[in-house]
Amino acid sequence: MSAMNRERFQSSLSRSRKIAVLTGAGVSAESGIPTFRGAGGLWRRHDATRLATPEAWQRDPGLVWEFYHHRRERALGCRPNPAHHALARLEARWRDAGGAFTLITQNIDGLHEQAGSRSVVRLHGSLWQVRCLSCGAVTENRDVPITPAFAGSGSPDPDAHARRFTAAELPHCGCGGVQRPHVVWFGEALQASDLAAAADAIDGCDLLLVVGTSAVVYPAAGFVPMARRHGALIAEINVEPSAVTSLCDFVFTGGAGEILPSLLDVAPAHG
Repeated sequence: MSAMNRERFQSSLSRSRKIAVLTGAGVSAESGIPTFRGAGGLWRRHDATRLATPEAWQRDPGLVWEFYHHRRERALGCRPNPAHHALARLEARWRDAGGAFTLITQNIDGLHEQAGSRSVVRLHGSLWQVRCLSCGAVTENRDVPITPAFAGSGSPDPDAHARRFTAAELPHCGCGGVQRPHVVWFGEALQASDLAAAADAIDGCDLLLVVGTSAVVYPAAGFVPMARRHGALIAEINVEPSAVTSLCDFVFTGGAGEILPSLLDVAPAHG
């Protein structure tokens, strides 16, 4: 990154009163969370993106839960990386100075919250919440395995023995209904409240940071054009060009964990 580009960005950052951040799978990947997208995005012999669908749930809810058991078990061993911590520190400084800060994430692993981020909009739900299909209750659940029947299951090995889980072995709500992961699957609509919170964060923001996302999945892909229409400056931090790179005022190429700690080490000019 050029020193001039960095200085211009940091000057703009310091003057910003309202900051929005959009993060994607690239941030979590630096902590060891599998992306399950693109080349190699397989779990066993399944295209992982086809398991995160209502159709897969209808066919075999036990298989879907086994896949999410693997994801939960894997996430337990991951920790926030320097990018997560840099964003949490930036939020704390801006809030202490009376500014506004919202982090909008496409990630479901909870690492932003673990790093200390407080104002988080989770567009795609949470790996650590479950939703009852009978009463609709959404509850926190960090049980690994999700039920005793899933202990030792979830191996991504293509030759792993697949078993059929019974309805009784699935997680159940206190009301007796079956629980599913509280995540937004492919083909499902995002929560209206989360979309509204994201739009509020972008409306009138001075600066939008786009970190570790390909920016091809809607509605998140529309946030950058929305921010531009509102007059915000846009900075992208990514390992490679994305669908929105041409719309950005600042582009920093590389891993977020390497770039963000020093790039965001700026004091607000207000407060």
